[in-house]
Amino acid sequence: MDIETVRTFVAAADAGQFQEAAADLAVTQQAVSKRIAALERDLGVRLFTRTPRGAELTIDGQAFLPHARELLRGAERAVASVRTGRRPLRVDMIASRSAASGLMRGFHRAHPDIDLDVVMLFDIEKAVAAIRSGAIDASFRAVAMPGRPLPEDIEAARVLDEPLQLLTGPAHALAGARSVTVARLAGHRIWMPGIVPGTEWAAYYDDLVAEFGLTIEATGPNFGSDALLDTIADTPALATFMGGHTRLVWPAGYDLRRIPVTDPVPVYPHSLLWRRYDPHPALATLRAHLAAATTGRDAAGTWTPRWAIPR
Repeated sequence: MDIETVRTFVAAADAGQFQEAAADLAVTQQAVSKRIAALERDLGVRLFTRTPRGAELTIDGQAFLPHARELLRGAERAVASVRTGRRPLRVDMIASRSAASGLMRGFHRAHPDIDLDVVMLFDIEKAVAAIRSGAIDASFRAVAMPGRPLPEDIEAARVLDEPLQLLTGPAHALAGARSVTVARLAGHRIWMPGIVPGTEWAAYYDDLVAEFGLTIEATGPNFGSDALLDTIADTPALATFMGGHTRLVWPAGYDLRRIPVTDPVPVYPHSLLWRRYDPHPALATLRAHLAAATTGRDAAGTWTPRWAIPR
C-alpha cells in the first residue's frame, strides 16, 4: 500500500474537501482524486461520498481512518529510526566484560544524552562488513584482519593499550610474585581455551609466543570464563592471561592472583574502526572522547605485535 496515497486519504478526511487537501499537500485536486480512486480500487470499497459541501467518509472510510493514521505514524517512526542523528549509535565491543565495554561505559557517563545500541560480534570479517553496510557505526578491534589491510573505506585509531596480567591460583609457583617478567614465564603452562584460530586475539598470542618462547595451550572446550576460573583456582600447574581492564568476578575462596607482567609489558592494542563518511553525529563525539583519553605513542617498556595500528 502506497504511503503517499494513505497520506492523501487522511488529509482529505481531515479537510472534508479534496480541494483543501490538495492545497495542504501541495498537489493538484486531480492528483488527490486519482490517489483516492486508486486506494479505493486497492481496498475494494468506497471511502468517500461526494456532497455539495465536499466529501464525507463512508462507513468503510470511517473504519479505515484510524488504521490509516497508524500506518502514517508507523512510517514516521521507521524513517526516524534511521534518520541521521535520530537513531542510536551502534557500536560493537565484542564482549560485555572486555576493556571496550569499560570505554563505552565511560562514554555513556560523559554523554548520557546520546542513545547507544551495543552489539557483540565475534567474527572480525562480519564486524567489518557490518561497518561497511551501515549496520553498525563502529567496532573495537585489535586489527580488522591480521595480515590483511583494512578496506579503503574503513578508518581506524588505536584507543587503548591494555596490559596483560597473569592469573594464577593460590598454589601456583608464581602466586606470591608482585610482578613477573615475560622471560620468567617460559616453561610455565598458560591455558587459554578461548583462543580461536583466525581471530585477532589468536594472531596476537601467536606473535607473543613466537617473540618470547612461551607455551600457551588452547586445548579443550571453551566453557566460558567461569569454568576457566574454576580450573585455574584448582590447578597449581596452570595459569592464564587476562587483560588488566577485563572485569571478572570470582568467589573469594578461590584466592586468585592477578600479577602484572613486565620487562616488557605485553599490551593488547584496542582500536576503534569506523566507516569513512559515516554521517552519524555521535560517532564524531565518540571518537573525540576516546582521543582525549589516549595519550602519547607506544610507551617505552611495552610490547605489541608489528601489525598493531600505530598510536
